[in-house]
Amino acid sequence: MFEEGCFQMIVACYRFCFLYCLAVSGLLLGRVEVGIDRLFQPEYLALVENKKVGIITNQTGVNSHLEGTLDLFERQHAAGKLSLVCVFAPEHGLTGEEYAGDNVMDQKTGKGIPVYSLHGATRRPTAQMLKGLDVIVYDIQDIGCRSYTFASTLFYAMEEAAKKGIDVVVLDRPNPMGGKIADGPMLDNRYRSFVGYVNVAYCHGMTIGELSEFFNGEYKVGCNLTVVPMKGWKRGMRFEETGLAWIPTSPNIPEPSSPFFYPATGILGELQLVSTGIGGSLPFKIVVAPWIDRKGLARRLNQGGLEGVHFQETRVKPYTGKNAAKLCEGVLIIPTDWNRFNPIRVQYLLFDVLKQMYPKQFRQALLGLGKQLEFFHRVCGSPAVYEILLQEDHLYQKLVTLHTEERHTFLKLRQKYLNPLYSDG
Repeated sequence: MFEEGCFQMIVACYRFCFLYCLAVSGLLLGRVEVGIDRLFQPEYLALVENKKVGIITNQTGVNSHLEGTLDLFERQHAAGKLSLVCVFAPEHGLTGEEYAGDNVMDQKTGKGIPVYSLHGATRRPTAQMLKGLDVIVYDIQDIGCRSYTFASTLFYAMEEAAKKGIDVVVLDRPNPMGGKIADGPMLDNRYRSFVGYVNVAYCHGMTIGELSEFFNGEYKVGCNLTVVPMKGWKRGMRFEETGLAWIPTSPNIPEPSSPFFYPATGILGELQLVSTGIGGSLPFKIVVAPWIDRKGLARRLNQGGLEGVHFQETRVKPYTGKNAAKLCEGVLIIPTDWNRFNPIRVQYLLFDVLKQMYPKQFRQALLGLGKQLEFFHRVCGSPAVYEILLQEDHLYQKLVTLHTEERHTFLKLRQKYLNPLYSDG
C-alpha cells in the first residue's frame, strides 16, 4: 500500500509539473483567444442566444482549448440556450478528409443535426437550407491566400443571407502568415470565381474577419455582419507565435508553416511542369522533375538575391502525379528568416529560373494546359500572369511589377478594414 501511495504521489507530481509547463509556455507565447473563445461570453452572447443558428465550420473550428465549435454549439443547443438548426460544410468536408475539388456529400452529425454541403450540388446555401434561420455563424481557419476557397464559401453565404435578412457572425482567426504580407497578382472581375471572388492581392494580409468586412463594404453586399475579434493577436505574428494548436486545414496544409508554401509553389504546380510535393510529406515545399539538374537549379536560385530563403538541392520520388515513383531532382525551399520570406517572390523567381534553364519543357507545359487554361487564369486572377510566362524571357521583374497600381489601390483601400486591435504598435 505504501509503495502504491508513493507511486500515485509521483504520478501526481509529474502531472502537476506537466500542466505547469504547459501553462507557462502558453503565457510565454501569449496564447491568442480566437472568436469562438469569446462568443459565449456576456459581451457577445446576445448574437446567438435564444436564436435559430446555422454554423459554417469544419475540423479547424476549435477554441484555444481544442474544444470543437460544433461540440460547443451542440452543448448550447442541448442546454436550451439556442437552437442549432443546421451545419454547413466547405470544401474538404466537415472533417477535412476530402481531396481538393472533390464533391462533399450532405450528412448528419452524431446528434442528428443536418450537415449541408457547400461544395457539392451547390456552393451557395439554398433557400431551403436557410429556412427558419436567424443567424449564420462562420468559424473556419483560413490560410491568407485568395485562391483558397474557404473565404469564397463565406462570401457566398453572406450574399444569400443578405437576401433573406439573416444575420452573419464571423468568429475571427489569425492569418497564419501574419498580417503584413500583401503581394501578388490582383483579380480581374471578368475572372471572378470560387477560387477568387474578391479583388484583393493573392496574399492579402488580412484576417477572415477583416476580409468579410472588406467584402461587405466594397461589394455593397448589405449583410448584417458582426465580427467577433480575437484577443491578443498582432499583425506581426506567425501562427506558431499565437500559442494555438494548428489543425490541418486540408490534406496538403498539414503544418502551421504550410500556408507560406502554398503561394510559393501553388500556381507553378497548376502548370503540371514540376512536382511540388502534393500528396507527400513535403506539400508545396519542393520543386522537382526527372529532367532537372538539382545542383544547377539550386545554384541559380540562390544567386537570385532573395532574402529570407535558401534553396537546398534534393532528390525525391514523388508519391503522386505524373512523376509518381520516378527519381526526380530539384530543390527544397527553406525559409531562413520568416520576417523577410516572401512566398510570392519565391514563386516568381522559380518561374524565371525554370524558364531560363528549361525553355522547352516550360513552353510545353504552358501550351499543354488545354481545358485547364481557364482555371489557371482564375487561380491567378487574370490572363496577365500566363501572358508574361508565355511571352517574356526574363519573368521575375515583369511579374513583380504586374498590377503595381491596382495593388497600391488595394493597400490603401484595405486600411479602413484593418482592425486596430491587431496593431503591433
